[in-house]
Amino acid sequence: MTPYLLIRGGRPLRGEIRVDGMKNAALPILFALILVRDEVTLEDLPPVTDIETTLQILCKMGAETKRLSPNAIRIQTKNVDPDAVPLSLTSTLRGSSYLLGAGLGRFGRIATGIPGGCNFGTRPLDQHFRLLESMGATIECENGILRTTAPRGLHSATVRLDFPSVGATVNGILAAALAEGTTVIANAAREPHIVDLANFLNACGAEISGAGSPCVTIRGVSKLHGTRYRVVPDMIEAGTYLCAACATGGKLRLSNLCPDHLGAVVSPLRKMGAEIVVSEKHLTVERSGNLYGTVLETAPYPGFPTDLQPQFAPLLCLSRGGGRIYERVWKSRFQYTAELCRMGGTVLLADDFADFPGGDRLQGACVRATDLRGGAALLIAGLCAEGETELGEIHHIERGYPDFLKKLTDVGADISKKDEKLTKS
Repeated sequence: MTPYLLIRGGRPLRGEIRVDGMKNAALPILFALILVRDEVTLEDLPPVTDIETTLQILCKMGAETKRLSPNAIRIQTKNVDPDAVPLSLTSTLRGSSYLLGAGLGRFGRIATGIPGGCNFGTRPLDQHFRLLESMGATIECENGILRTTAPRGLHSATVRLDFPSVGATVNGILAAALAEGTTVIANAAREPHIVDLANFLNACGAEISGAGSPCVTIRGVSKLHGTRYRVVPDMIEAGTYLCAACATGGKLRLSNLCPDHLGAVVSPLRKMGAEIVVSEKHLTVERSGNLYGTVLETAPYPGFPTDLQPQFAPLLCLSRGGGRIYERVWKSRFQYTAELCRMGGTVLLADDFADFPGGDRLQGACVRATDLRGGAALLIAGLCAEGETELGEIHHIERGYPDFLKKLTDVGADISKKDEKLTKS
């Protein structure tokens, strides 16, 4: 049987949650290890399925790993073989697209399956291809396999992205780190995980500047060396628990985070009625009064993150006055709203926005996670709903939220994992 979550709602979350390392930072760093032949130790790796899949890919390619703890690992990629990429695994993971830049950067060639992950309609790799082609790569796609080669080697380039794509920025950095000359990526993504990738590579001897700004400069070096590195805390995990505390009318203290990364999240939560106290590495959120509506518009960092818009939807359903979410990054990212409506939410969809009239009373129902963050939204809805919610397809949630079941039960949630068949219709 496929496991599901049984959630008994109506219990305020109270206590402390430690935020893990950021999945979206760990993935590019893990693939960047292909560029580093020496031994590397990574700490605060989140124990989620996307990370385990990435480690399986690297191991099948020939990497040697030693698990030091659930959150730390020692890896050496000296013997990695570009012809040993497990295509069946890469096709399940969106982050496997980072093999393109890393494989070209070290071997001048790589073949991988079409990257998978959450399906938000069309998630093209056009900008990745254009950037890599400007550096001398050729890319062919046939029978579900991407083949990239650089017959004359990679060279430096100056490229302006049409959109500040995180994936294209990552692939450009990976490809350019060992390439001859200086590569400039204009209109680059500015997310914290771009900064973390640059910090990691610089710790290995790379020369990367401007990460976190719209212009990233990579001066190619001949070799990278090993290091010990701790992955940056996960702003999306932190934001998800902030929303859960507000939805349930609870009080949570979040530790091991970077409050500076959460400005675009804290501001709308305060407008909605949350009391939030920020310190250097901690944040306390409490919501004891009414929830009020607001208008959100997703944007590349430092704007409001698309990876958190679904988690705000249950709050808008409950709010006085309702609100609207404009989705400017992934326009097909409202798939979860159909399931939210099964719980009593009212959502009116248009092309690139969703209206929430507000004032809903969410009721327990049998629903299914449609993707990683949509699953988190339904989990939050179940925590604040009346009655019992059965949430299926939880493998989506397990891709990105470390130990979420234990973390939530430790702060008062009544939630358990079941292996029986879903009972509600």
